[in-house]
Parts: sequence; structure tokens; C-alpha cells
Amino acid sequence: MSVSLSFAGETLVPLACGGLHWPAQQALLVADLHFEKGSAFARRGRFLPPHDSADTLACLIDALELTGATRVFCLGDSFHDAGGPARLPDRPRAALRLLTQSLDWLWITGNHDDDAAAVLGGRVMVEARIGALTLRHEAVPGAPEPELSGHFHPKVAVHIRGRRIVRRCFAVSATKMILPAYGAFTGGLLVDDPAIGAALGGPALAFVAEGDRLLRFPVPMGRIAAE
Repeated sequence: MSVSLSFAGETLVPLACGGLHWPAQQALLVADLHFEKGSAFARRGRFLPPHDSADTLACLIDALELTGATRVFCLGDSFHDAGGPARLPDRPRAALRLLTQSLDWLWITGNHDDDAAAVLGGRVMVEARIGALTLRHEAVPGAPEPELSGHFHPKVAVHIRGRRIVRRCFAVSATKMILPAYGAFTGGLLVDDPAIGAALGGPALAFVAEGDRLLRFPVPMGRIAAE
């Protein structure tokens, strides 16, 4: 059983895969899928395994089965670039079309993909208000409304018994929750980076879903305040 947290009066469940379950809305939220990042790199002569979209989609389907969600909210950069949907292989394309047809599917536009995902079905919006929360790709510093966003790919590094362990994390302040990147080939930015600190706008915690536990780590205020 995954552990929930309370954010802006809503009960949300961070998942180990990087998704966020919102039970009251029967929704699964994911950020920065970056489908077809591998093929984008290949076009520039940097060859990566060509299965990132299929792997990311399989992980997404597993999360849908785990949560029973009937709605999917993608928080931007769902494709690595605007040409990604055209490069998507046939089998992942068919699976993704089936999902967008059978679920209430919302694409929030990102800075990489704009509205490119619209050709695969579902609704496309720049931002959306769902219940008490605003969904965006990138957090708006100083905006007072509680928001869920992506863009920064937050991760946390901890030292345990002489080892440095890095995990994707959910970065949470009083009015901001930044989801980790969901895509198979996505990297990350350490949660205490000034860019994330400026977006969070105040004291924050990093949450890591680990099995049936939800670990929390304070985000050092020094780097946040420096911005």
C-alpha cells in the first residue's frame, strides 16, 4: 500500500515509478514522459537504445493498473520534440491511441513538445484547473494558487554508509509540487538547485516513494534563499 501526503487539502499518493495518484479525481499524473528521446538523439548521431517510448509506456500502463485511474493528466514535455509523434513506432502508437480513447486524457503543453501530442487523441491545454489545483508544465514563481507541475526533473542525493544514492523525487513547498520526470531516458536536476528553489518559493521537502514507504528529506534552504 502506497503512502499518501496532503497537499492544498487534497490527498495525493506519490508512486515509486514517478507518477502521482489523485484518488479523489481517479487520476494519474505524470510529467516529462519525453517519448522518442532516443530517436531524437539518433538523428543527431548519438545512438541510444531505441526502446525508450515502449519502456515508458509499459511503466505507465503498470501504474494505471496499480491505481485503477480512469483519468491521465500529462504535465508537459510528453514528447522530446515536436517531431516525436511522427517517429513513434507502430506498436507504442497503437497502444497510446487506445489509452487516449478509453481514458479521460489531458496533455498539458510543454516547452519541448508544444501541442504535438494532439494527433494521438485526448485534450490539449496550456494549463488546467482541476479541483483545488492548477496543472502546469513549469511552476510559476510567486503564483499563489496551489499547483502541480514538472519541467525540472527533480532528484535527491543522499549519503548512506559512505555511498551516494540518487533518486527521483517529488519537490513540495506550501503551494508547489514538482513531479519527477517519468520518461525512461530522462535525467534530473538536484532538488536543492537554485532553479528549483526559485520555483518552490520557500521551505520545501523532497519525497521519495520507496516500496510501501514515503521518505522525506528537507531541501537545504541555503540554495533556495540564494536565488
